[in-house]
Amino acid sequence: MANRLERLLNLTAALLNAGHPLTSGDIAEQVPGYPDPADKATFRRAFERDKESLRDMGIPVELVDVPGSDPPEPGYRIRREDYALRDPGLDADELAAIHLATAAVRMEGLPGTEAIWKLGGAPSPATDGVALAALPAIPQLVPLFGAVAERAPVTFGYRSEVRTIDPYRLSFSRGRWYLDGWDHIRQDDRQFRLDRIEGEVGVGAPGSFERPERPVDGPAQPWQLGVDEPVTARLAIDADQAGWALDHLGDATVVAEGADGAIVVELTVTNRDAFRSFVLGFLEHAEVVGPPELRDELVDWLRGVGA
Repeated sequence: MANRLERLLNLTAALLNAGHPLTSGDIAEQVPGYPDPADKATFRRAFERDKESLRDMGIPVELVDVPGSDPPEPGYRIRREDYALRDPGLDADELAAIHLATAAVRMEGLPGTEAIWKLGGAPSPATDGVALAALPAIPQLVPLFGAVAERAPVTFGYRSEVRTIDPYRLSFSRGRWYLDGWDHIRQDDRQFRLDRIEGEVGVGAPGSFERPERPVDGPAQPWQLGVDEPVTARLAIDADQAGWALDHLGDATVVAEGADGAIVVELTVTNRDAFRSFVLGFLEHAEVVGPPELRDELVDWLRGVGA
């Protein structure tokens, strides 16, 4: 059951973040945890169960024709405007994870759902009293949930340093909890894995900071929220995906443009795992062209998955 929960989380995030409706083949390739797509009947049964589970939880999975397909090919999507958000800073995929966690998972160690309600999650009547899995609630979750909701700074140990953070949002991805916020020591936005926090979390006075307004060109991107050594990535994107990329990345990231409309963008990366996920979302329509070590790292990862 725990594996299915993670697959539901990944499926929701994929359908929310895709630039176009995803076919069942796209989903089989992009979303970990499904049976071998070569066994079409088994994959179809698993996907149909997952799709109905999401709809039962109130997540609006739509079936539409994939634009440009001839003959028309069916695809699936979750439109952000149809996914109601009560949002203190969560992105749509982060809120989807919280919603699924409250609807399908019993949080061990938490006395109730009040903290989740503050973050915008909502238990679903369809799953009332029924849990797909028990998700362990690590001790840091309780104070951090409250700190995000109350705009209270937090202090904790991380990689042998004492960090003071203005916490903006919590997210759940691939079985782990993450905290995004302003790091007072680094004087920059950073992302922290909760299972790497050392010791207890100290919480300051409520209302001590203002959550920043989202900039015109969108919130900080996931690959900018990490503690990896910064690297400037160059990503070539095919013409048919360039428009969507520009909507999300902004014109300022473009460093080259082809006659056919293809583009090359430069992105500062401090979270390589998040950058890899972003690139893989384009499937064959994007290629890391530099620096060589970042390209090699992605190639090695893909070879490891296919081994």
